[in-house]
Amino acid sequence: MGALGMVIVSTLTAGCVAMPSDGPPERVELPQAAGSENLQVRVFPIAPHPGDGPDSLLAGFLDAANADETDYRTAGQYLTAAAAKTWNPDAGVVVLRAAPARDTLEGGETAATIKVTGDQVAVLDGKHAYRADRDPQFSKTFTFVKESEGKNKGQWRIDQLPDGLIIDQTMFKNGYRSVDLYYPSAEDPWSDRQSPVLVPDPVYLRRRIDPFTSAAKALVEGPSSWLGKVVDPVFDKTTRILDTVTVNDGGVAAVHISVPDFGGIQPRCQQMAAQLFHTLSDLQGKSQLVRLDLNGERGGCQTDAARTAQIAPGALAGGSAGTQQYYLLGNGQLTQATNDLDPKAKGAPMAGDLGLEKPLRPDGFAVRRDGTEAALVSANRKELWVTEGGKLGTSVITSQWVGADSGLTSPSWDGRGSLWVVDRHPGGSQVTVIRGRTLVPVRIDGLGGRSVTSLKVASDGTRIALVVTEANRQSLLIGRVEHAGTRTAPVATVTELRPVGTMLSDVVSVSWADTDQLLVLGKEDGKLQQLHYFGIDGSVNSDFVLQGGDSMSSVSATEARGDRSDKVPPVLATSGGHQIYRLVGNQWREVPSKPEAWSFSYPG
Repeated sequence: MGALGMVIVSTLTAGCVAMPSDGPPERVELPQAAGSENLQVRVFPIAPHPGDGPDSLLAGFLDAANADETDYRTAGQYLTAAAAKTWNPDAGVVVLRAAPARDTLEGGETAATIKVTGDQVAVLDGKHAYRADRDPQFSKTFTFVKESEGKNKGQWRIDQLPDGLIIDQTMFKNGYRSVDLYYPSAEDPWSDRQSPVLVPDPVYLRRRIDPFTSAAKALVEGPSSWLGKVVDPVFDKTTRILDTVTVNDGGVAAVHISVPDFGGIQPRCQQMAAQLFHTLSDLQGKSQLVRLDLNGERGGCQTDAARTAQIAPGALAGGSAGTQQYYLLGNGQLTQATNDLDPKAKGAPMAGDLGLEKPLRPDGFAVRRDGTEAALVSANRKELWVTEGGKLGTSVITSQWVGADSGLTSPSWDGRGSLWVVDRHPGGSQVTVIRGRTLVPVRIDGLGGRSVTSLKVASDGTRIALVVTEANRQSLLIGRVEHAGTRTAPVATVTELRPVGTMLSDVVSVSWADTDQLLVLGKEDGKLQQLHYFGIDGSVNSDFVLQGGDSMSSVSATEARGDRSDKVPPVLATSGGHQIYRLVGNQWREVPSKPEAWSFSYPG
């Protein structure tokens, strides 16, 4: 990074770091140990200096392009007039592990070429979507000319360069923030009763460039290519955000949009307002967004949390029912926890057949999102039963395989009433989704030689987390779920798999912890097992660090928002000897049960 390439002002929440009142701008080293929540950085660009050679000019350009300037005007001063007209800084972002190296390939009196190289760790595409993309051989070339006329006569300028931005990961963390854009789930072809719900589409936007307006504009541009096939964009391609999006001291957001007349399309206005309300709500942080006013060129509408509750993110996760904890006791009885930190408290047996003692302990279970029904896997993993009105009838599915690593496992409910299950066998696995008593084999594109060990489906039914096995190593993938066909001939496909938690050498257990993140029990090479939060785009959430241990064997969280008072969402874990723990604050507390609990789960 060039010493004169930009000015960085850093402010810690505990105090201010004063800048010198005179003298030339100097680089301020950022304390690497400071968490992003305690460090705020403002980066001001600096124009090129007369007499800069190609190498200094390139260093200054890379700094200026990543500064906090809305229109990249200063960065454009490093380019020739022709290059400034064609360069597209919004084409994407390449994130490198460290500051890029600059190697001069050709040098002369009037022209030069410099290659920029580095270890690529991630990219943002033109729609701001993040993708972990490791490439130690990243390389781009920049060409330079010495201007022969005009105001920059005799000065070096960049003549040819790649579109987009190049940034190191330290500056990326300081300059960008993750934002969820929300789009309603597409119609469910398997049901006449449509229950759309807002689905998060995570993007990374520049942290200090008018975040509310930037997020609203990104939302209107439409969903990412990965999510686009399973959500409804609502906004058409001609729609634009007009003016600056404002949020007043009372928590009311005002958005002006290029819709000619909302008078006759109030349902569409309400849909757009709901998307904007939840997108901007996530940006508000501790200051709650109370209401959103959406105005077209004529007419408009208002919305708030109450009006959007039925389609809010996580609305299909069960609400307060989705935060209820269930335990499978050693006597085969399924119980609801009452006060799981009181040794004298007894759980309430689940209504119906599952609340009765059974002679054989089932191997696993899953409770429907609304808490009304449940699925049960037999002790030998051969049969799967699903209750109906609390009653267990005949098995819904029977595996043809029995063995240590074979048979039915990992039942998981989405919020649409579909049950997903894995049937493992010596040659691989088969994933099946069950709606009522209709079995739908699921095609999974891109598995290669890997087989599915376990799964967890999101409540909205559009995304699924898969633990897969290859060469005795378990890793984590997330896939997009596409529903097709009809009620009588349903079709399900999981496609466009992408890796999550690539630094983990082994994945033991996974759970949805919110609509946009996964909680993963796994291990890095040479380290003990730990609990990690990962975004659904593969990014690492470092806000929460949960300590685990090698004795942990499974973990369960909930994406239901319910009435959360804790900063960290509720988490349950099981350890050796079937001991169950609950995370309270930042401490693990043992959950007593009599008789002994064998397994546990939140609904889903």
